[in-house]
Amino acid sequence: MALLRKINRVLLGLLVLMVCVLLHSTLLRASTRPTISDHRKRLSGAAQVSSVGASEVDNVVPVIICSSEEHMGATMATINSIISNTDASVFFYIVTLRDAVKLTRRYILKSKLKGIQYKILEFNPMVLKGKVKPDSSRPDLLHPLNFVRFYLPLLDISHKRVIYLDDDVIVQSDIKDLFNIKLKPGHAAAFATDCDLPSTHEMVRSIGMQTTYMGFLDYRKQEVRDLGINPRDCSFNPGVFVADMKEWKKQKITKQLEKWMEENFRQNIYSSAMAGGVATPPMLIVFHDKYTTLDPLWHVRHLGWSPDARYSDTFIQGAHLLHWNGPFKPWNYPAVHLDLWEKWFIPDPSGRFTLARPDSDS
Repeated sequence: MALLRKINRVLLGLLVLMVCVLLHSTLLRASTRPTISDHRKRLSGAAQVSSVGASEVDNVVPVIICSSEEHMGATMATINSIISNTDASVFFYIVTLRDAVKLTRRYILKSKLKGIQYKILEFNPMVLKGKVKPDSSRPDLLHPLNFVRFYLPLLDISHKRVIYLDDDVIVQSDIKDLFNIKLKPGHAAAFATDCDLPSTHEMVRSIGMQTTYMGFLDYRKQEVRDLGINPRDCSFNPGVFVADMKEWKKQKITKQLEKWMEENFRQNIYSSAMAGGVATPPMLIVFHDKYTTLDPLWHVRHLGWSPDARYSDTFIQGAHLLHWNGPFKPWNYPAVHLDLWEKWFIPDPSGRFTLARPDSDS
């Protein structure tokens, strides 16, 4: 009996000890949970991190940008231009395909960008099945990453608003000013209209670009005419925009965009042969008369539509953001205003991404 009591005391002691160990472990985890500042420090060089908390969300400028293997150096130049012109805390969501995840991470870790706050997100092209037809006229416009902007709520982010940028962009001013623009009530996004600056009009006329819905939608189709959109209404460019995520979700913007992608898949109401390919028309339809207008200097575009047509030096230097939309990209040759892009270029540590220049063999 005495032996049984002794065994019971030992077991009770072991039980108490185990409880104490568990309590200590729980308290230790709570006390060592990363703070916001710790979390930010660990983001440097981390491709996969936990979701940012609400308090951090309110203190960063979140920028979504894609990084395809072909344009990776362009993405890094965009990021470099942003961080070099702001003192804001910028968090980059770099969206790429599976085959480019390691390359993207290495580009960051082995370059001057190793200290940025970022998260690499993998985009699954299968979400586009039954929504995008192959087209040989402008295959570059059919790249899966061109449609990331449609699926912002599906990305692993949690912010009240975000900035979306194409990879052929250079930011020359403080990105914080773009982020802080006031969106009108009920608007899910802010874009730059194609009918804004005299300098833009001159560029558009010189290269024969379209600035109205007529250039993007096929008004011979009944489905388009039923929209009731005046073909002379000004279009906008969705390569740069600020999005209100609450309104985006509330208005089910992604579902609306998918509806028009599927409609085009069946009826061919627009095609990649038209001005904006297949990624711009759904945005034009869904956001018609429902977007806030950006300051036009925050999206000076069409730099990639001609190898010769240039803006004046005075105008281009005063622009907040430059966009080489079009086939003549600044990392290739020929292209215009190369000096304004090259000053932000960071050589690829892996050597895969190289500049095409007249005096080079690449």
